[in-house]
Amino acid sequence: MMNSTFFSRKRNVPKQSVEIYRNTILVLFIISFLFFLLVRFIPYRKGDAVSEDMFQASEIMEEAMVALKECRGERGLHLDTENDPNQTGLIGFESSPLTTTIGNLEAKRTTTNPNFAALMVFLLKEAGVERGDTVAVGASSSFPALIVAALSAAKVMDLHPLMINSLGASQWGANIMDFHWLDMLNCLLKSGTFDFQPIALSLGGEKDKGEDMSPEGQSFLLEEINKSRFLFIDEPDLRANVEARMRLYEKSAGANKIKAFINIGGSWANMGTDAEVLKLEPGLVKIRQLPPLGNRGVIFEMASRNIPVIHLLFVRGLVEKYGLSWDPVPFSSPGKERIFQRAREKQPLFLVLSIVYLSLVVFLSIFRNRLA
Repeated sequence: MMNSTFFSRKRNVPKQSVEIYRNTILVLFIISFLFFLLVRFIPYRKGDAVSEDMFQASEIMEEAMVALKECRGERGLHLDTENDPNQTGLIGFESSPLTTTIGNLEAKRTTTNPNFAALMVFLLKEAGVERGDTVAVGASSSFPALIVAALSAAKVMDLHPLMINSLGASQWGANIMDFHWLDMLNCLLKSGTFDFQPIALSLGGEKDKGEDMSPEGQSFLLEEINKSRFLFIDEPDLRANVEARMRLYEKSAGANKIKAFINIGGSWANMGTDAEVLKLEPGLVKIRQLPPLGNRGVIFEMASRNIPVIHLLFVRGLVEKYGLSWDPVPFSSPGKERIFQRAREKQPLFLVLSIVYLSLVVFLSIFRNRLA
């Protein structure tokens, strides 16, 4: 009885309704397919400012690595083909007198991907930074490749980076005594790759005095800082250290507003000592809760002043969140990784196409009977 009723109802469905349904599905399929083709195969356009800046930043980072390899060769420091298979010149030693803490080799190698410079452009744009703006940078030498990526983005965007570097480094960072971060930077300055210099230096490591570094490493870096003639931050009290950095950033910015703060690595002064810092997501981070003043690093001090913070530390999280490769050998060519597609999806043309597509779908769904 049930089956006969069902088939009776099925036979009674008006042919016109079935035809409308089929036509609607066909039209939606065609619209969806055309939208897919438009989004997938619209060619790369040189006029697209964000994509072009990202592409150029990746190329500059590639140039920087060529310069660093040449400098290392001139110093008799041969590249480690096992631990630095992409021959970047940005991977240090597992251990040296300049080493502060443990580090992950795969994470360090991942950051040497030139497409990290493209990510930096993407993040700066997301933070609202425009061409010619001033940004503050707090960088540990544990991630020299991320410093190069940030400077590559700054060069392309014509930014004014106010950089404070700590010279101690974790494993596989800029921890080679004959080729530490200041040596790398001098190499990049001489090659003409960059013309940015730090506004101050510190030892880094525990309490920003290198207490987790060997005495030999501390003495060596103190001599290097003295020879460099850059301002030396030597303050083991966290609150005083953070205040000194903030005053220096503001003084160096002058009449310009600091539009973003880029934290590179896990510097004691930048991170602070409150467990709240461990909850921060990588990339452009939303900071909703501020630790007490005595535990607050530069990251939180910047956030308290409504300055966007770009947090570069948890490398695995960064690549998963923004679409880059983990420990790639060889590197993908600039423009070929997912981060470029993400930037494309934020462009006006993509948004217009999305709105048109959704509007057509809604229109057909609501008015399909009236169109019969």
